[in-house]
Amino acid sequence: MFTLYGIKNCDTCRKARKAMDGAGIPYQFHDLREDGLSAPLLEAILERVPVMTLLNKRSTTWRQLDEADKADVDANKARELMLAHPTLLKRPLLDTGDEILVGYRDGDYDNLPG
Repeated sequence: MFTLYGIKNCDTCRKARKAMDGAGIPYQFHDLREDGLSAPLLEAILERVPVMTLLNKRSTTWRQLDEADKADVDANKARELMLAHPTLLKRPLLDTGDEILVGYRDGDYDNLPG
């Protein structure tokens, strides 16, 4: 079964969930805000997704960070920030078991097995 990581009130996450529901693709939804993000889970994701690809610098959470937190972000600092603020992850993230798809656009999930 696939795992879809996101937040409930994210429009893109809602579109991804609708696409999966419409295609009859079974998945588990992991709400990053409600269910959280553990260090082992983040490391498992980072084994398959580059850390700077995962960090969402366009998010509201990023814009609300102190300038000191946003300055000189490297891989280690990005990890720390994402653990402290799970909504800094680009979303949705779809873990298919083989890969993790970052983000969603219409048609991205069309070839997934249902």
